[in-house]
Order: sequence, then C-alpha cells, then structure tokens
Amino acid sequence: MLIKADPSVRFELIRETTACDNNLLCIDELCKIAGVSRSGYYYWLQARKSQREKEKQDEQDFGLILIAFKHRGYDKGVRGIHMRLLREKPPVVMNPKKVRRLMKKFNLRCPIRKINPYRKMAKANQESKIAPNILNRKFRTGGARKVLLTDITYIPRRKRSGESEDKYSYLAVVMDAFTKEILAYVISISCETEFVLEMIEQLMENHGSELKTDALIHDDQGCQYTSSKFTKLIEDSGLRQSMSRRGNCWDNAPQESFFGHMKDSVHINPSDNHGDICRKVSDWIDYYNNERPQWELDKLTPVEYYNYVTSGIYPLSTKPQSVLRREKLLGEKTVEELIVEEENEKFRKKAEKAKQKKLAENGIRALSESERGDADDTNQENA
Repeated sequence: MLIKADPSVRFELIRETTACDNNLLCIDELCKIAGVSRSGYYYWLQARKSQREKEKQDEQDFGLILIAFKHRGYDKGVRGIHMRLLREKPPVVMNPKKVRRLMKKFNLRCPIRKINPYRKMAKANQESKIAPNILNRKFRTGGARKVLLTDITYIPRRKRSGESEDKYSYLAVVMDAFTKEILAYVISISCETEFVLEMIEQLMENHGSELKTDALIHDDQGCQYTSSKFTKLIEDSGLRQSMSRRGNCWDNAPQESFFGHMKDSVHINPSDNHGDICRKVSDWIDYYNNERPQWELDKLTPVEYYNYVTSGIYPLSTKPQSVLRREKLLGEKTVEELIVEEENEKFRKKAEKAKQKKLAENGIRALSESERGDADDTNQENA
C-alpha cells in the first residue's frame, strides 16, 4: 500500500520516521522501502522549506494589505489597496496581481457596486431655461478647473418627532471633471433651490481664483438648475452652463460615479439624524479628496493630482509609465498640456471607434434589407 501512495505522502512518512528518537534506519534504506529516490526526497524537503517561507511571506504581505484595506474605515478594492500601500512610510510596492491573489487566498472581499438606475428628477411646473449640452461628455479635454460637474443626491434619514412621511438629507456637489476633486458641497434637509445657490457661492469663495475664464458648469435638467435664480447666479459668476440630455445619466457620468462610491462606502444607520449624516458625508469627502487615490489619476488622490498638474512635480517615489513619458517632454509643454493632449487623443479614438461601429451596423442592416428584397423577387418569379 505504501508503494502505491502519492510520493508526497511517502516523503512525509520518511521525514516523520527520521525525526523519531528510536529510528535505526538511514535515509537511503527508508527511500528504498518507500520506493522513492534519495535525491527526490531531498528535493521535496527543500521545496517544503521554500513553501513554508512563501506562506510566511504571504501572511506578512496580507497583514499590510489588511491595514491598507481598513484605512480610515472605508473598504477598498485591489487598485485602491495598491495605491494606498504606495503612501506608506516607507512606500510598499506590491503588484496588483499579488494583491488580488492574496485577497482571494485569505478570502478578503471588497464590496461590489450595484447598478443604481438613474433617478429622474420631477418635472418642474415653473418657468425654466434648458441649456444646450455643450460638454458632450468631453470631461477631461479642457484641463484643470475648466469643466465643473454638479448634481444632487438624497440620503434617507431618521424621522423627526411628528413627521409621518419619509425624510431625506440632500447633498449637492461640485466636482472638477479633470482632477475629480470635490470643490464645494452643501448638505440640507430641504431640496429647495437655495441650497444649490449656497453651493455655488461656496465654490466661488474657495476656488473662484483658480477657475479658468471660460469655465463650464454642467448639470442635469432638474428644477434647481433650470430655475431663474440659479441661471442668473451662474451668469453673474462668469460661468457657462451646460445640461445633460433628459434622462441620460451618462452625460454626467463622473458625478454619478462619485455618488455611487460614496453611498457604497458611507454606512448610514436607520437611527442617524441629519447631523450624523452631515458628519459622515463630510468625513468621506475629506477622505475622497485627500486619501483615496484613483488609478486613472496616475495613482494620486484628487488633491495630489491637481498639485501635480499645476506644479509638474509627481509626489510619489514610484512613478507610473505615463508620468515618466511626460517627464521627457516637459521642456516643450507643461504637464497639464500634455495630459490634455492625451485625453483629446483618447476622445478622438473613442469617437472614431463609435463611428466605425455605427457604419458597420448600418452596413449589416442595409445588406439584410437587400437580401430580403432579393428573396422577395425570387419568390415572385417562382410564383
């Protein structure tokens, strides 16, 4: 039975036998009895030692992953953990593939975002003005502080005494589409236009000097953004207004993505009141701006990315290939100009690909109609 056992089982029995105090057989004799080679046994011993060392190293590396995963109390995925480790002191360079392998090995899972259908705003029975879709999804082709995105989301909160209907806290946000930084936000218990106006005033007070002269603010066709008060404030602030097409969430995709990530990360309890929600949301926005790096931002946080774009100095010691490529061209153009060129090229290729796909679909449709016509002609001739 021993001869038919798996070699690893026989090697393990040899090791256990040699470890016994009353063993009188040498390794060579034990290998002959087990039907294995002596060199094979020593190779297995060495591999077993290497495996133990690998397991120990995996446990140590997973400890680092776990610390990064729980940083600030917000769960992260593979890329988020990789970029968080780069900010440790000293920086920890760990390949995303290794992070994914260890997360799978030790059964560490990050929450997967669920698809949230676009929430349609109620039609407003008031005088409104619909602005054209000037942006046309060119979110990152204008540079920093050029394109601003804004939207409103609602968060369920605890009812106050005497309230019978469900109540919400409303969050209005302005995001820089180029850096993904949240420039202004207001949380209110009312969805009236005034809290959106307060958000714009906050934006101009804190970042007005940073905005480009032809800055564009893009929003949906909600009643707050189509109101005469809002459009007048935008005009007085020197901003151009652009609006998404009705019911089309993709026209404001980065803003919708931000709300989705926020609602996945911020845990609102049924007992939380408006004050609790304000504290949790404010803490997460601070974390998002300053400590949550993003892969498409060259592994930087929104604030770090803005500083990199404006100064040309990359803050991390480990530089991505895109940063190294730009450094070779810095004498001719600024970092911002180089990134804008890259984004414009991406948009051009994407538009060309969509055009080719549409032409192919039209060609297939035309061919199908032609074949149908030929079939009809054949049927008539046969008749």
